[in-house]
Amino acid sequence: MGIDFACIAPHGAEIISQLAGDKSEAFGETRRGMEAMAEILNEQKVDTIVIASPHNLRLRGNIGVITTEFADGTLKTRTGSVQIRLKCNRPLAQEILQEVDKGKLPVVAVNYGTAEGESSCMPMDWGTLIPLWFFTSMLKKPKAVIVTPSREIPLKKLVTFGKAIAKAAEKFKARVAFVASADQAHTHSKKGPYGFHPDAKTFDALVVDAVKKDNLNTLLSVDQELVENAKPDSIWQMAVLIGVLKRLRLKGKLVSYQAPTYFGMLCAAYTPK
Repeated sequence: MGIDFACIAPHGAEIISQLAGDKSEAFGETRRGMEAMAEILNEQKVDTIVIASPHNLRLRGNIGVITTEFADGTLKTRTGSVQIRLKCNRPLAQEILQEVDKGKLPVVAVNYGTAEGESSCMPMDWGTLIPLWFFTSMLKKPKAVIVTPSREIPLKKLVTFGKAIAKAAEKFKARVAFVASADQAHTHSKKGPYGFHPDAKTFDALVVDAVKKDNLNTLLSVDQELVENAKPDSIWQMAVLIGVLKRLRLKGKLVSYQAPTYFGMLCAAYTPK
């Protein structure tokens, strides 16, 4: 069946109501966007989610494909905590590895703990846990494949990696979704950890425009100084998404966008035409 749904999903902790505290209302638009995309996954009867996170293993100059049997994690704030544990789709992860071998991409297979069994379990980062917390809530025994793009390799290679993911998924009967876990510019406010830069608004506007025009390819030529000034953690995962979309007939739609604090959050859904 292959991939029949893809999306760009943010991962700010405050979009989960239990973790938001007094910021719950401020993040409401994005929360509703995530819930809307979760409904689509449920309607599509997705059983495996391939998710690209910027906050998992940082393998310098290499893309990681997680091959553990399980993945789990807990996220806590002052107001609450959430926890999730999922079984991983190891056969699909191995198929992705075979496809990238053909393209001679710098990809590493990553296990953790033990070779197999309950202790073969990758700890979830927040970039993985938060989207999956929303997207697996209504699915029946969903599985996951976690991949970790590298910021040190050209975007075109990440596009090729996305093509390999889509091609590998085509060989499985499973209904697969691809999630680019991505927060946008991080310099919207001087109160944030990265300070303020006007390029944050410029960068996010480019991403919103690319989604509205259903043409993410324009993001592959974004000026590097703009990226440095805006400090997004999105461009690399979106490059993988671009590769995924090149093999599929999916139509993009902007679901929501807001920047209630220092970073921008965008929800975009790609569904069959």
